[in-house]
Amino acid sequence: MAAGAGGAGAGAPERPYELVVFGASGFTGQFVVEEVARAAASGELRGALRWAVAGRSRQKLQAVLERAAEKLGKAAVGPEVGVLLCDVDDAASLAAMARQTRLVLNCVGPYRFFGEPVVEACVENGASHIDISGEPQFLEGMYLKYNEKAAEKGVYVIGSCGFDSIPADMGVLYTRDKLKGTLTAVESFLKVKSGPEGACIHDGTWKSAVYGLADQDNLKKLRKKMGCAPVPVVGAKLKRRGLVFYSREFKEYSIPFMGSDASVVKRSQRYVHTELQETPVQYGAYVNVGGLGSVMKLMFAGILFLLLVKFSFGRKLLTKYPEFFSAGHFTKKGPTQKQMDGTSFTITFFGEGYSEGQDPQSGKPNVKICTEVKGPEPGYIATPIAMVQAAVSLLEDATCLPKQGGVYSPGAAFCKTKLIDRLNKRVPSTAA
Repeated sequence: MAAGAGGAGAGAPERPYELVVFGASGFTGQFVVEEVARAAASGELRGALRWAVAGRSRQKLQAVLERAAEKLGKAAVGPEVGVLLCDVDDAASLAAMARQTRLVLNCVGPYRFFGEPVVEACVENGASHIDISGEPQFLEGMYLKYNEKAAEKGVYVIGSCGFDSIPADMGVLYTRDKLKGTLTAVESFLKVKSGPEGACIHDGTWKSAVYGLADQDNLKKLRKKMGCAPVPVVGAKLKRRGLVFYSREFKEYSIPFMGSDASVVKRSQRYVHTELQETPVQYGAYVNVGGLGSVMKLMFAGILFLLLVKFSFGRKLLTKYPEFFSAGHFTKKGPTQKQMDGTSFTITFFGEGYSEGQDPQSGKPNVKICTEVKGPEPGYIATPIAMVQAAVSLLEDATCLPKQGGVYSPGAAFCKTKLIDRLNKRVPSTAA
């Protein structure tokens, strides 16, 4: 592997930190800091973790570290935790941060506006980079611009390492590994359950969705520019479902999942096919929305959203009043601790394929499999867990990563590592 994870070659001086959380005082960043502090204290890594937090305000960063210590029931997270001051608008400060660490956990979104300077600083200065973006245009754009340079430098740029899209991407690989035979197609169904307090999401995710949908045409152009050969269809072709359909398995209505899961899984399956010469899996992602009343409300909100998102004044309205336009699902304050504690998710995977000895190129699929990935509240509990366990895998399972650095999806980067085991250990009964 070129220079190992983080580009610190054999002769290179050791960097002061193994991991830096950038954007540590942001809404999601604070939960990532808590999760890193927990991982460092639990002895999950072979030695003591040398880590730091980074952002614009020393005061806010110190407050986040104090809060993390309080959550762990400690007086302090430890004197070894560094505090680095840097700003996404200051390239020199980003470069200085990247030079001091093997890995940056980037929590500053929307990534379409703030992501690239951090990726560039990491690649140029030999640090690996993990983000929690659910924005296909950013993820695929970074592949186009930095894949070759990252390979040259021996660093790993791994996107969508949060709820978008580790559960789906690793879930498809888990399902494949559990089937006795050849898996050729999978459909996943997401169900989010909330407690009496309800559930909501911070408006940073809402902004990403607003600008992502407004820019669909550019995503198509970007994909044309990438010029990737289509992933071959092996086995019976997976039929795409309608915009709304009744799911007999769950006895409720489902719609296509609008997140990045489908595009991320496709990138991983392309890698599995082209680089590992394994059978690619077709994939469809859906979300269960409930009864007819929920469908009607969702359709009304969806039509209004799609109309407004096309115009700049509409986008201003959507981003200014997220609570109103999302019927309370997105707020500027984000969820309360009680809301987070009462929320959980289940993704059910229905797979089909061909038994051992059966040729997938001929005849109908003759084996089926059903698996589940379960976890806590997706945005601010599951996402930090997924991101930090991905970081632990990158640092600890370095010999199992792709032989060459580059820009990867989680499934491509971690398919040979212990990431699934680590997630299962951290959240018992994650995969079943």
